Amino acid sequence: MGQMSLHVELFKALSDETRLKIILLLHSRELCVCQIEAALGISQTKASRHLSFLRRAGFLKARRDGLWMYYTLEEPRNDLERCLFENLGSAFRDDLTEMVCRADAKICDMQSASKSASTCHESESIAKEK
Repeated sequence: MGQMSLHVELFKALSDETRLKIILLLHSRELCVCQIEAALGISQTKASRHLSFLRRAGFLKARRDGLWMYYTLEEPRNDLERCLFENLGSAFRDDLTEMVCRADAKICDMQSASKSASTCHESESIAKEK
């Protein structure tokens, strides 16, 4: 795939609000589908559809842990992706802080009870590090 095609795919991915929010959430953390649903307030079907789009476009990597799928961003393929991904967190800091807090509050059924959700205060410090 040429550079122009990669850039077109990048902007297609970012042109949808849900996909943009997913990219923001996954910039430097791994989340399961249920956490993405909680963070964005969307259904599992909608989350899966957008995650599939982003994965096919080469922006996400996934791993399975039992019944759960966990997603994170792939390494940027070029300078444009690297620059955009690094700056999106700053540009949408307030939105990101709120979404991170909702994601951290969601504990998937398969996670052990000893892994408690982060508080909103801890989540805000994570978002500010971006």
